[in-house]
Formats: sequence, C-alpha cells, structure tokens
Amino acid sequence: MCTAITLKTGDHYFGRNLDYEHGFGEQIIITPRNFFFTFNNGQKLHSHYAIIGMGIEAENYPLYFDATNEAGLSVAGLNFPENAHYTQPESNERCISPYEFIPWLLSQCKTVQDCRQYCNSITLINKPFNEQYPLSPLHWIIADRNESIVIESVIDGLHIYDNPYGVLTNNPPFPYHLYNISNYINVTAQEPNNRFAPEEAIHAYSRGMGGIGLPGDNSSASRFIRALFTKLNSKAHADEDSSIVQFFHILNAVCQVNGCTAVGDKYEKTLYSSCCNTDKGIYYYTTYENPQISAVYLHNCDLEESKLIKYEINRNLNIITSL
Repeated sequence: MCTAITLKTGDHYFGRNLDYEHGFGEQIIITPRNFFFTFNNGQKLHSHYAIIGMGIEAENYPLYFDATNEAGLSVAGLNFPENAHYTQPESNERCISPYEFIPWLLSQCKTVQDCRQYCNSITLINKPFNEQYPLSPLHWIIADRNESIVIESVIDGLHIYDNPYGVLTNNPPFPYHLYNISNYINVTAQEPNNRFAPEEAIHAYSRGMGGIGLPGDNSSASRFIRALFTKLNSKAHADEDSSIVQFFHILNAVCQVNGCTAVGDKYEKTLYSSCCNTDKGIYYYTTYENPQISAVYLHNCDLEESKLIKYEINRNLNIITSL
C-alpha cells in the first residue's frame, strides 16, 4: 500500500511513501535527455526531458515507482489491486504498457494539461516488461505546481479525475475517496465547541480533541483522510529546510510500522519516503532503516548523457553523538 502527496510552500514538492512487505532493490535513477526510448506504441524518442526518481533498472530500462522531470511534472504509481484493468495488447499507436507509463509521460509532457491530452488518446495494455517483472495493478497521481489529476484504468475504461487535494492512496477507486471526505466534516485542528450539551459547562480535557474521529488504522481509505487532514492543517515556512521537514512529517503521519499490518507471514512497512522539490530537481528520501534525509540533485549530473545514472540508497543509520 502507499500514500502520495503534493505540497506547495514557496516551491512545489511531490512525494510518497512506498509501503510493501519486501524491497525491490530500488535505487535513485536519473534518465538523461539523450537516453533512447522505444515505447509499445511504436514511438521512438532520441531526445526528451530528463527524469529523476525511485525505481529499478531492468535490462537498461528505468522502471520508476515515482519520478519528476526537469520541467517540474511528477508521476507516482500506487497499488490498485482488484480494480486496475488493462486491455489485451494490440499493434497500434494507442497502446502503452503500465510499466512504461511514467517515463512515457515524463519524457514528453511539461504540465498536467499535457498529460490530459496524451492520456485521452491511449489504452493501457496487459503487457509486462518481462517474465521476471509482471505488471502491477496501479493507478497514478500526476501533478505540477498548479494542479493534480488521478489516472485509473478500470474495467469500463480509462478515467481522468481532477484531484484538488493532491493526495492519493490505494483502493477503493478515487471517486470513493472524494465522497468519503464528507464523513469527517466535523474533524478540526481547533479546540472543539460543546455541541453535545451546550447549556452545560463541558470542556475539553486535552489538546487535540477536535481531531476525535480521525481514523487511525492503516487502511487506504483511512490513510487518505489522515494524510489529507495533516496536509491541510500543516504549517510550513517557504524556505527549503522547513518545507522538506514538514513534507516528511506529513508522510510520517501515515507511515507503516513493521509488524502492524500483516501480509501472510510477513509485514508491510514503509520501505522509503520521498520528497522531490519539483522546481529545483532535488530528490530527497528516507528509508525504513535510515530516517536521515538524503538528497540527489538532478542538475548536478550531465543531463546530455545517453546512459542511465544510478545512485544506491543510503540505508545505513547515522547516529550523531555528543560526547
């Protein structure tokens, strides 16, 4: 399961928690401008926007979990089991496989509006990368600094939803999450008013009681509400340090702790959390083993390269001691 959010302070930020019961050998991957792409619709790209994100490399191909391009456009794929539906492969210009969906968009699109136009003319097909990497059932959040959308390919076709909140988790489909917000209309960060017996002197005995009713479980519907509440009420200054610290605190409100969500004989946990400054091309991340923030700068690399640029994740816990 996963949670993705956007945040705009001075700059615009995009990131996610990736929650799963095992890792994938993920690493930071930069796709430079001259990396050669061939897509299932027959399209070939020799030159395109540079991309930075988290994923795995397979046969010299970037399989991104989440990524941002140099124009500031971001996409993340989140687990969407039992709802995601991909059509049978065909040989035509409409066919895009889910494994190439993120690089296909980010290599060519500059804005969410560009993505709308591109997605209106495609079909997501049931074609895996190879036998080792079968397709994952996904839906996607796409964002620039001005707007966000959700893409879902289900049994009745491909849907594009406006996402005014810049938040996405997993099942059910996105319209349910929007409808479900109404169930929490009375939840507030403020001290609650006495509506139960207004004629009596009933007072809150603790801070935070306005948030009673906010869900605390790890289900995707509950994480959506908790992430949205935390994001909407969070306060951050516009400087970089304050912004990224606040971003990770929002993600921490919905992180998965090892042992709390059983998956058979294993347990789901937040493998990594990411926060990309989409305006500056700085990809920040933490891992379950190492909560210290690490960063990779897109524009510090030679973006005219033609080969993938990869960085191993820093998983070693670094404890600063004072003697």
